[in-house]
Amino acid sequence: MSARTVVQAPEAATRPGREEGRLVVERDGAVARLIIHNPARRNAVSQDMWRQFGPALRSLDADPEIKVLVVRGSGGTFSAGADISEVASILRGDGSAPDGGDLTAAEEALASFGKPTIAAIDGYCVGGGWEIAGACDLRIAAADAFIGITPAKLAIVYPTSGIARLVRLVGPSTAKRLLFTGDLVDAREALRIGLVEEVAPAGHVHDAALGLADRLARHSQLSARAHKALVDAVAACSRDLGEVSVHWRREMELGPDARIGVQAFLAKKPPAFEWSVPVQPRRA
Repeated sequence: MSARTVVQAPEAATRPGREEGRLVVERDGAVARLIIHNPARRNAVSQDMWRQFGPALRSLDADPEIKVLVVRGSGGTFSAGADISEVASILRGDGSAPDGGDLTAAEEALASFGKPTIAAIDGYCVGGGWEIAGACDLRIAAADAFIGITPAKLAIVYPTSGIARLVRLVGPSTAKRLLFTGDLVDAREALRIGLVEEVAPAGHVHDAALGLADRLARHSQLSARAHKALVDAVAACSRDLGEVSVHWRREMELGPDARIGVQAFLAKKPPAFEWSVPVQPRRA
């Protein structure tokens, strides 16, 4: 992998007197890391930070060198959620999101990211922190991690988009239990009910996430992006499923990866896939 480069996410705000939370982007070869950095407050996400997600994700999605994104927190915890001191303003946002304001806008930017995304969860992943993790394609939790969806403890109505993803992951009854109680669940329970797909040993969740990301980055990006789009369309019962399927099957026919994969298989050699951007534009 190439040498690591570290870039602060755009539009970060600073106020005099203390270090502000921010998003940090790290690029390491084909894998990027989006780090929630506010360790003094257990990576609580301020309004400024929620608004950094969109620009950071658009930049990474447009970068053809980046094939997989890992989302994590700094300092041993994923995120304590939205900054409570700003929560009313965060949930209002600029009025463009139907509900959830800046939080929903950030979540949707992550959910619509075209490449595979992996949440590496250690420490606590609570409230809005879970909404970030839930918007990722895959989630790996450390064995000593805890996850909680806690709006009931604050008399807050959780954004509809986050509820929809929660229901698709764990089913209606378990989603209600989590939302009604606001209870924290440990990693083993999170794996059992479907909040996460894998549990890594304590202290090794970032290694596990990066190892998986490196494996995914070696596969065909055509296949990864097509399957992400198709699974998301199926899960959302999208009326556009047929169009999405036609688009990606046509992309497979026009692009080089299917030929490369078959030839490499027959020659018993590892494939060197080439596809990186769509050959044909997606119709609106």
